[in-house]
Amino acid sequence: MGIPGPFELIIILIIVLLIFGGKRLKNIGSDLGGAIKGFKKSMKNENDKDEVIEAKVVEEEKTKK
Repeated sequence: MGIPGPFELIIILIIVLLIFGGKRLKNIGSDLGGAIKGFKKSMKNENDKDEVIEAKVVEEEKTKK
């Protein structure tokens, strides 16, 4: 029971296509892509905020000395 080969993946793709249909799969894919973009954007914003906070702390430490 290893990694499925290309033949098994094609069969799985065909079954999923039959169950959901092409239009619904397209919508699911675009929704998933939008969610991933939103997650990456929020992570980048969080990192930017952390960098700003660190810069303020370093600046405050310099002014104390």
